[in-house]
Amino acid sequence: MDRRTALATTAVAATALTVAGCSSTSNQPASAAPDTTPAKHDSNPAKKQDVLANTGDVPVGGGVITGDTVITQPTAGSFEAFSSTCTHLGCKVNAVTDGLIKCPCHGSTFHLDGTVASGPAPRALDSKAIRVDGDQIVSA
Repeated sequence: MDRRTALATTAVAATALTVAGCSSTSNQPASAAPDTTPAKHDSNPAKKQDVLANTGDVPVGGGVITGDTVITQPTAGSFEAFSSTCTHLGCKVNAVTDGLIKCPCHGSTFHLDGTVASGPAPRALDSKAIRVDGDQIVSA
């Protein structure tokens, strides 16, 4: 077999494998009609948003860490949220105590408004958008 024939044979085989790989493997018969059932819409917007915490779980003058979010309540009824990733070397902050958000890796601390209280963190924690919906704090 010469080079041209070998290349042509390889191209045909590759095309056949590609076509076979793209074929439908659906368990649904080809004659089945598409589902036209209308989607149900939930009228509660809080359920559509990611619920991060309940307002009662966040102490005034303190905060909580939930997933990758730090939620604080510097003053009664005023909630703020930040990324839990420290701006020094990317460690996760692990505590909110004594009015400070604390990083265990190199000792950086942040005020409840996310600004640096003590380094080596070079800048404030990244803000996150939240809103209060009834007694829940949700991502906005």
